[in-house]
Order: sequence, then C-alpha cells, then structure tokens
Amino acid sequence: MQKKAIITVAICIFLGIFVYISLTNVQPTVNDNSPDWIPIHEAQEVAASTNKLIFVDVFEIGCKYCRAMDREVFPDSTVRQVMDANYIPVRIDGNSPEVIQFNGQEIPSKEFAQSKGAYVFPTSLILDANGNVIKKKTGYMGVDEFRQFLYQ
Repeated sequence: MQKKAIITVAICIFLGIFVYISLTNVQPTVNDNSPDWIPIHEAQEVAASTNKLIFVDVFEIGCKYCRAMDREVFPDSTVRQVMDANYIPVRIDGNSPEVIQFNGQEIPSKEFAQSKGAYVFPTSLILDANGNVIKKKTGYMGVDEFRQFLYQ
C-alpha cells in the first residue's frame, strides 16, 4: 500500500514538472508580418508627438488563444494597415514580474495589466498617450472582429 502511494506521488510530481516546463518554454509566435512591438514608455512618447493611440496586446506565455492571435490576426495585411496608420503597438506579458516603465514609474508587467483590468488573456487595450484606457476587449478575436475593434 505504501509503495503504491509513493509511486502515485512520484508520477504526480513528474507530471507537474513536465507541465510547468512545457508551459514556460512556449514563447509567443513571431511572424514576419507582425507589428513592430515597442516598449510602452516609448509608445507613450510617440503617441504624444503623433496623436496616435497605443494598442496593447496583453498576453501570457502558454496561452493558446494568444498564440492564435499571433499566428492568424496580427500578421493579416488588413489588420497591419489599420494598426500602422492609427496605433503604436505594444505587447506586455500580463503574468510576468518583468519591470516596465509606465507613466514615469517602474512597475511589474503583471501589476500594469491588472491596473488596466486585464486578468484574462489575451486582452486588447487601446490607450491614449497618458495611459488611460479608451477601449478594452478580453479574449480571442478573429481578423474581422479585431478590425472592428480597432475601427470603433
């Protein structure tokens, strides 16, 4: 009986380690036609001088819907036209402790995401140059739905 319990615990530990390693090694897909993502502090400077809005893709490593948007939506030529003409693209890992600069302060990416109401991934945000949320949508969007989100 005790041997069976030890084997069960060992298998659970092994599976837990395997799942953890699998998820942490899944990086977002980089496509040749993807937007030229820049850090948010740079985007705020550009937005202030160009009167463009800031588009923020809040993602999480290991999120299959985030990867689907990377693969199917962001590289689409019609999406790129709208993004390039009207937005400064930013991408933030909403579950990361990585420190970013925002509004002159250094804060963890996760804290930034939560302050903007991004608790589920992917979350698409449109911000003004001061970092105020103009529009937010949570979840996967196909090409047509995403274009509508950008146009509204």
